[in-house]
Amino acid sequence: MAGCAAQLDVSDPKCSSYASHSHIFILVNCKPTDISLKYQHCGIHPDGVHDLDCFGKYSALKKTCVWKPGKHASEKTFTLIIQQQSKNYCKAHINITDISANIKLYENFNMTAEVFENVESENCTKAAFRGSPKSLLRCGPPSNVSFSRHSGRLDVNVGWQNVDQKVIKYYSVRYKPLGSLPWSESPVQSQNGATCTVENLNSSLVYAVQIQCVNNKKCTQCVWSEAYTVPAELTSQPVIVSFEDTDIAERKGRRRLSLTWKFPAKELHDGYDVSVGKASGEEPCERMSISQPQITLILSHSAYHLNISAVNNASTSPAVSQTIPQREDEPSTAAGKLNVTVHSNTSFTIYWEDILIKTYVCYSVEWAKKGHKAAYMSFYQNVNNHRTLSPLPEPLEPYTRYSITLHTRPNKDTCNMKHVNNSESTYGSVQFYFTEGSPVSAPTNINSYNVTQDSAALQWASIPEDDVRGFLRGYVIHYAVYDHRGPSTERNITVDPDLTNYKLTDLESGTAYKVQISGFTQAGAGVRSTASLFKTNPQGYSNISRVIAVFAVVFTVLIFGSPIIKRGKVILWPSIPNPGDSSAIQKIEGPFELELLESINTLKVEEWDTNSLQVVENQDVIPAGSSPSMPLLLHAAEDEEDSPEMTCSELQTDTKDVSPEVTTGTFSDIQRTDLHSSAFAFQSGYTTMEMFQQMMPQGVAANTAVTQESEPEEMDGLQLTAMKSGLHYVRQFSTSPILNNDDMSTIL
Repeated sequence: MAGCAAQLDVSDPKCSSYASHSHIFILVNCKPTDISLKYQHCGIHPDGVHDLDCFGKYSALKKTCVWKPGKHASEKTFTLIIQQQSKNYCKAHINITDISANIKLYENFNMTAEVFENVESENCTKAAFRGSPKSLLRCGPPSNVSFSRHSGRLDVNVGWQNVDQKVIKYYSVRYKPLGSLPWSESPVQSQNGATCTVENLNSSLVYAVQIQCVNNKKCTQCVWSEAYTVPAELTSQPVIVSFEDTDIAERKGRRRLSLTWKFPAKELHDGYDVSVGKASGEEPCERMSISQPQITLILSHSAYHLNISAVNNASTSPAVSQTIPQREDEPSTAAGKLNVTVHSNTSFTIYWEDILIKTYVCYSVEWAKKGHKAAYMSFYQNVNNHRTLSPLPEPLEPYTRYSITLHTRPNKDTCNMKHVNNSESTYGSVQFYFTEGSPVSAPTNINSYNVTQDSAALQWASIPEDDVRGFLRGYVIHYAVYDHRGPSTERNITVDPDLTNYKLTDLESGTAYKVQISGFTQAGAGVRSTASLFKTNPQGYSNISRVIAVFAVVFTVLIFGSPIIKRGKVILWPSIPNPGDSSAIQKIEGPFELELLESINTLKVEEWDTNSLQVVENQDVIPAGSSPSMPLLLHAAEDEEDSPEMTCSELQTDTKDVSPEVTTGTFSDIQRTDLHSSAFAFQSGYTTMEMFQQMMPQGVAANTAVTQESEPEEMDGLQLTAMKSGLHYVRQFSTSPILNNDDMSTIL
């Protein structure tokens, strides 16, 4: 006898549905006594057949028994015995090669099921099951499950098999952090048979979730589903890295948009959801799922809204929004080929070139006032090059400027867009008014500059667009001689609307003028600006200005020139420092060693090589009893005071012209008179005049050599009776072989 059974593979924990296939088995009647004798050598063994389970659906006439085979048998055949004692019911399913079988039972009697593996073998094993047919009504597990996480909540949506969906009223959800051992203490029960919400979850944790239906009379058995892994909640939004909007040269009226972004939590998301739609609200809003953080779109010049979100199988991150503005540089491209005629506040006609009909039959029109959402209307047109749109979704407002754009669409089967990406091109845009009015404000910030005897330049700020209330046709400059006694003749000049400056000419010199400016549209002139006054230059003003300018330059040079020149001289030609202010000038404090002084007495003139004797002074030295014309000892010529060469020549004594005896005697006298009685020692090549005076006896004549022009005989009676302290320093320059050092120079 041949039969057909349904199989449910429960060995795989991921299985959630029944699979049917055909297999052949033999169904025979049996007796309990025959079974016990025939299969008495079969026993229960851990490695044999096991986990026999029988169950069924509420609406099904038959039940199903399933089991798991043993581990060691190579070729497995099974025998299933079903018995119900009260009815002496015994059925044997022989030569089963599958691991399941469909059985028929009486609902009101308990049943016993036994399955035998390899009954012909000595290693025969068996498994047993007992129960009531009424308790075998099993529901679940779910056929599909979806999760959604947001704000610390987990929303669960469950789908059941058709036979279960009718009888399952509620289900339970248990959860735990992934990797944790215990489940939640009490499962959360659903609100109905489809949805359930779990509160107070940690948004950053990954959870394991299981689902089980709630038992009832028609579902006496409810099994837990497999463990579903629910990823962490996505709480941060993507960040746009780059945005490029470029024209496509070969496709007029279209632009290429390239966007790149990044998502901070890379390991938590599976991909991205991108939605793009027209800012006007026209359908569709296209949604795309992509795996990489970049996208390229081909769009028209209309305005769009674009949203990007990161997604995983449980949550969607907050979206980053990007508004793609309408191209504002398009009205000029449609000049002469796109026109609008307004009939009323609910009707207008748009015109385009005839040649467009040969290529396109589907069009879309968008119109909007500045800063507001655009209205739209699409239509089919294959005969005329114009279309009247009426009635409009909203009436047009007077004195308000509108921008209208015409788009063309390549699809001829429908004039509604199928896709936003790469679906339409922009033909052009123009602006229009339903009703024009005159300007309600005037130009501001009127200034005059470059004023001359007969001209003046004017500059002003243009009228705001909202105050123009129409297309500005130009400006009118009203100017007249300002006379407080009464009005004077006014003159008007009209200039282009693009100008914000103008030069008035043919004016009277030395005259005050009053200027007002107004704009005008097709509806007429607007209000005038506040009067602005200026006065032209009088006759001869230019010559006076030049004189004043020259005087100002001279005055500036006189006041500030000298300090500037002095400062420049200091920077460019620094002065020679005063040795009297130098740290090299030291006071003579220590006494000479007598041995040194005695050795000096024995020096001969030929052992000395005196180069020069230099005296630098601030004041004249006047010897007593001499005439003003007499050459002064140790005095430099006044007319050559700044010349170092002249000073040196006047104060040098050539050793060739002086006899050794005279020279030696002179030095000896000085040393005997001064040095032996001096309490000072010279430690450097410089000394002050005060020191020099201290070492000279008061009222004693000092003989010395003077310039080459003076004879020694003439200077014998010369006495140094007065000397002022204005001399900075006295120094002898010497290259003597013995005293070949400036530090050993001697004051004369």
